[in-house]
Amino acid sequence: MKLRSRRALSTASALALAFFLTACEDSDQPPVLSEVDSGPRVFDRPPLTPMPGLTLLDNEPITPGGPMTLVWSEEFDGAALDPDVWLAQVGDGTAEGIPGWGNNELQYYQADNAQLVDGVLVIEARQEAVGGYNYTSARITTQDRVAFRYGRIEARMRLPAGAGTWPAFWMLSQDSPYGAWAASGEIDVMEATSLGVGGKNSVFGTIHYGGEFPDRVFTGAQQEVPGDATAEFHVYALEWDPAEIRWYIDDVLYSMQNNWFSTAAPYPAPFDQAFHILLNVAVGGDLGGTPDPADYPTTMEVDYVRIYSGD
Repeated sequence: MKLRSRRALSTASALALAFFLTACEDSDQPPVLSEVDSGPRVFDRPPLTPMPGLTLLDNEPITPGGPMTLVWSEEFDGAALDPDVWLAQVGDGTAEGIPGWGNNELQYYQADNAQLVDGVLVIEARQEAVGGYNYTSARITTQDRVAFRYGRIEARMRLPAGAGTWPAFWMLSQDSPYGAWAASGEIDVMEATSLGVGGKNSVFGTIHYGGEFPDRVFTGAQQEVPGDATAEFHVYALEWDPAEIRWYIDDVLYSMQNNWFSTAAPYPAPFDQAFHILLNVAVGGDLGGTPDPADYPTTMEVDYVRIYSGD
């Protein structure tokens, strides 16, 4: 597939319509910065921990509108998911110590619900009884296989419609050096819930940080998708540097965050470490809402996932 050229960033006024953030009250944190005065800030780069079998990408940050180089991609062109890249997580989260995946979700994850079809990853959420649950879906991760720090990550996706659907393209810390969630951080490139219900057509990008649960903090923004997120493919992207994280839909900037903290280390922790990638469709749960059985099966399609480094 031909690589798409990157369009110019949106204006500051477009950013202002969707951008919000919540500053922490820690006096050691830097001030909240606007798009205008967020000049470069230099921080030490902590060492990353390599491990056998892990592709570890320590990228250069990308300045808004600046040059970038493709350093890794998953085009989903094979007959099945590459086990050296993706792990299908199975079950209800009990094996990971988080029943209901920490969100009271209503699905039981199966490897079979994630298939490659004509160069596209298809994750299907179904209404079927498995493992004591009434719905199934899939959740795949690159943990211990592919992780990266800084640069740009993007995916071209068509999102599922239906009440209770909760698609997500997100990242968790590879090594959790600052402690359990959310002290080591979470970066949500794209999440959405119940798209198409009542005309709903918006997604949101969020960061989670602070202390270990329940002492976590989150900040983010919500944005309408141009056209129809469930009928069309759109590119959901995130650029990440030591002092700023930016969210895009089809290369239009809609949110920027530059103020966060971890109780275990000084700023810019926890977002100064390598993170791995997750793709999943949850059903119901604390955020997903009540599913309507008539809306299932429903699918999320992912054309590609790509990572870029700055120069």
